[in-house]
Amino acid sequence: MSNSQPLPVLPRAKYDAIALGGLVHRLDPGVVPLHRATSFDVHVSGGEYNPIHALSECFRLKTAIVTAIPRYPIGELVQWKVRAAGVEGIYRFLEHDGVRGPNIATVYSDRGQGVRPPVVFYNRSNEAAALLKPGDFDWASIFGAGVRWAHSGGIFASLSATTAPLIVEMMRAAAAAGTLRSVDLNYRAKLWAPLGGLPQCRKVMREIAANVDVLIGNEEDLQTSLGIQGPDVAGRKSSLDTSTFFKMIEETVKQFPNIKAVATTLREVHSANRHTWSAVLWLNGQSYTAPTCELDVLDRIGGGDGFAAGLIYGLLTGRPPEEALRLGWAHGAMLTTFPGDTTMATLEQVEAFAKGGQARVQR
Repeated sequence: MSNSQPLPVLPRAKYDAIALGGLVHRLDPGVVPLHRATSFDVHVSGGEYNPIHALSECFRLKTAIVTAIPRYPIGELVQWKVRAAGVEGIYRFLEHDGVRGPNIATVYSDRGQGVRPPVVFYNRSNEAAALLKPGDFDWASIFGAGVRWAHSGGIFASLSATTAPLIVEMMRAAAAAGTLRSVDLNYRAKLWAPLGGLPQCRKVMREIAANVDVLIGNEEDLQTSLGIQGPDVAGRKSSLDTSTFFKMIEETVKQFPNIKAVATTLREVHSANRHTWSAVLWLNGQSYTAPTCELDVLDRIGGGDGFAAGLIYGLLTGRPPEEALRLGWAHGAMLTTFPGDTTMATLEQVEAFAKGGQARVQR
């Protein structure tokens, strides 16, 4: 292992990264608003899956997704898309009753346009992933084969009363194997409401945060999910101001001394299609800030997951912290130029933009 490695990554393993989470299929009508849509593109994605997809598809690492799959046509569609991305599936299969499920969740999401913001809502009724619980996976076998990085997130934690304990079970098994662990806080009020709202969210997410090495989340995530005291995010003049975020990290690390890194994107939304974009990283007591650029956004969904993937890739491959941050920033920016939640970028494109490349015609 290189002495410049900013985090203690295992040098070799069967998997570079795995993620525990739910897979969904997104119905995307493009710029047509959902209440007038008559046709949809179908994208397979998931808050925990998207970074793992990118680490395989773009960054050429060995990855796997740990989840539940019902045996019915939509389940087969999802498996096919996962295979196409080069991601291995570690599945718990469930039988579909032909009527009620269990199901692959459906996410409806249009892209918005100009002054009209994107609209997102869910049908997660009887979701297969929500039925997962501690004891469903043989973590000793999975981590015994070697895993360098394990990832999960707040969306999966919010699906049921059993999913958050499963995350903790995985993270403890990962720690015993010397695997680095990350969680994307990804607070979604709609998902937490049926489970008890914010108090329950904070209870379970604080337990998860106590069992990981890397946190991904913005100021609002730290305040809502973990109860970290901070300024009024809604009343702040600029979403690109990093000073309050770094102050909140100091308090976060006091409460969770196990945390080695905290990172987030910074986004100022001018319209559905024009954003100002940056990102920050706190790593082992040092603060880093990415450049700022203007994005012409095709589809904003998944940009944060794209950032997480690029950052994880940089840290896994021993890049200096500034370079790892720029890779996350560049890949997240590029992901907003594609339809759907998952990446279509190449590693060469990401590295070129991270180094200051421009959108000139490539001949």
